[in-house]
Amino acid sequence: MRIGPWVLLLVPWLAACPRDDAPVSRGDVAIDDSDPSADGYLRWLEDQSMLARAGKLARRYSGAGAMWRHPYARPQPRAASALASVWFTAYPASMITRPGTTVLGALGDEKLWSVFRDIGIRGMHTGPMKLSGGVVDRRFTPTVDGNFDRISFAIDPTFGTEAEYLRLTRTARAHGGVVIGDIIPGHTGKGPDFRLAERAYRDYPGIFHMVEIDPKDWPLLPPVPSGRDSVNLLPSVVDQLRERGYVVGRLPRTIFYAPGIKESDWSATAAVRGADGKSRRWVYLHYFKEGQPTLNWLDPSFAAQRLVLGDALHSLGTLGEGMLRLDANGFLGIEIDPRGGPAWSEGHPLSVTSNQLVGSLVRKLGGFTFQELNLTLEDIQTMSRGGADLSYDFVTRPAVHHALVTGDAEFLRLMLGLQRRYNIDPAGLIHALQNHDELTLELVHFWTAHRDDPFAFRGRTLRGGELRDLVRDEMHKALLAPRAPYNLKAANGVSCTSASLIAAGLGFRELDKLTDEQRQQIQRAHLLLALYNAMQPGVFAVSGWDLVGALTLPGDSVKALLADGDTRWINRGAYDLLGDNPGAKTASAAPRLPRAAALYGPLPEQLKRPGSFAAQLRRMLQVRQGRRVHESEQIDVPPVKGRGLVVMVHRLPGGSALQVTAINFGREGIEEEVPIRGGRDGAAVEDLLEQRPALQLTARGLPLKLGPLEGRALLIK
Repeated sequence: MRIGPWVLLLVPWLAACPRDDAPVSRGDVAIDDSDPSADGYLRWLEDQSMLARAGKLARRYSGAGAMWRHPYARPQPRAASALASVWFTAYPASMITRPGTTVLGALGDEKLWSVFRDIGIRGMHTGPMKLSGGVVDRRFTPTVDGNFDRISFAIDPTFGTEAEYLRLTRTARAHGGVVIGDIIPGHTGKGPDFRLAERAYRDYPGIFHMVEIDPKDWPLLPPVPSGRDSVNLLPSVVDQLRERGYVVGRLPRTIFYAPGIKESDWSATAAVRGADGKSRRWVYLHYFKEGQPTLNWLDPSFAAQRLVLGDALHSLGTLGEGMLRLDANGFLGIEIDPRGGPAWSEGHPLSVTSNQLVGSLVRKLGGFTFQELNLTLEDIQTMSRGGADLSYDFVTRPAVHHALVTGDAEFLRLMLGLQRRYNIDPAGLIHALQNHDELTLELVHFWTAHRDDPFAFRGRTLRGGELRDLVRDEMHKALLAPRAPYNLKAANGVSCTSASLIAAGLGFRELDKLTDEQRQQIQRAHLLLALYNAMQPGVFAVSGWDLVGALTLPGDSVKALLADGDTRWINRGAYDLLGDNPGAKTASAAPRLPRAAALYGPLPEQLKRPGSFAAQLRRMLQVRQGRRVHESEQIDVPPVKGRGLVVMVHRLPGGSALQVTAINFGREGIEEEVPIRGGRDGAAVEDLLEQRPALQLTARGLPLKLGPLEGRALLIK
């Protein structure tokens, strides 16, 4: 297994070492009350901080021969996908477990891994499971963004214990699988590290993109409301701070923008008494929510690098993970625009350098990384040269959803063409169904660098910005009220599940009144999405929501969670993969998300029915693995005439055969001959899913006949 035998040997060795990551608990933490002084609090914060723990971890590795056993300079996408080419992507806060069983206990269940192995799933991306949120005085506060605001290397006790995590990684290995974790190089929560930074303690301010404001300029800063520790700044205040040389100014876009909540990416702290007795107010950057201060990757202390790399050491060496997601890794460099425009904050060379640093260290340890990078195609291509081994497929993901919803695959064909033009190998991509985020419709490539570039679309030429507006408008009209009141608009797209996206695309307005025939239509289209993503090179990923056919939650059921404008909670409903707790109405971990209505049911029951979603997915993945489609090379996306048709041609390993994935997303049947580069006249064509001869190539190409919303996986011998 590619994680390297030394990593597996290292786990028990590290377990015997003195622990630097003793678990913490939510709520008040036990401390020595005999020392109530400020110095005592600072010592407590430092002992809890990630930076201090990273230093202890680093000392275990420095000077060790094990650091030189693996090549690390270049990404290794095919080696990474060979580790596990089909992933289950968990969202821990959405899992329903057996009574008395933790989320980690459920994820490490032998029964679950046996079911996964039967379906063809070999990798498990757990999602972030380390302690997140913040610290107020000596009290730990809850996460503000689904554990993407990390404050510790310790496992969040909401999900279980470190011992249970280690059992999970051992169970995965016993089933030929691997556990995939997360590091977050873009930001933290407001934990001990941030509280020490506020107090100007040692080099902790160097972790964050934060600036001390001179008391004479405090009148620029609004007061911090009672009960809060910071206040978001109006854009006009950011402009004044830029003019006075404090900050780089506004960013090109404000993620999670909400009037009165987040109107800029900058917030100001209240006055905080420092370790030296001086009171300070700071202004700090947060690309995302106010509780997620951004890390500074070019500070002389290099404190951010030390913290993040220590987190990676812990995940690989202590927890035994084989791969790590780099979350928010496209926002690691920021620079002032000397012309007075928005700051340079996306596609910055420092992000490339920083990702190379993280990716190289992980490969040096025998692991791999992947990135969720929703930027321009050239940014994705550039950041893949020396950084992460795999990238999330933000290239075609919005386009395949557009094809399914509209029945028109032209935008998808355009994106597949651009993918080839920018030399983005689909074998280096993770082709996923639903994840914890909304359906992303930012279409950054057409929004920023290419907004004025011409693109041929539907018989005319559109500028990139116009094309983006057209696609977004069509998707919003199809997926939101009044047509689909069960989905909600999100900051970057639409909050929906795969099943509710399909229901809206098929024109089903009331989810609680679906007929059996309509449920079958949703399942058919869902399998079509799976066929597109699975029958091409690279990694295929499926979520728990996909496996059970989860629908969105009613907004009123998660009203408190939606209060800050983040609507993604409706697509994160609770699910029970094994059917172990049919009476449970909520997820097993906080914030106790309500159970989502599920169209397909638990996996063990599905696998007994040949026509179920899981059973048909199993057959698809058997073909994918047996023919080694994930290892293939995409050699062509031939031109077609059908409005809803897309065809991808792959050369299978060994070069002896071609695999063709042909999908009609349209609502009408099509019949046409598609030219196949590399095919020979008279070659036999086999239907891989049906396991029978299908047809023959002609001099004009591959004769295709597909019904509405129908796809086929074909083999040309």
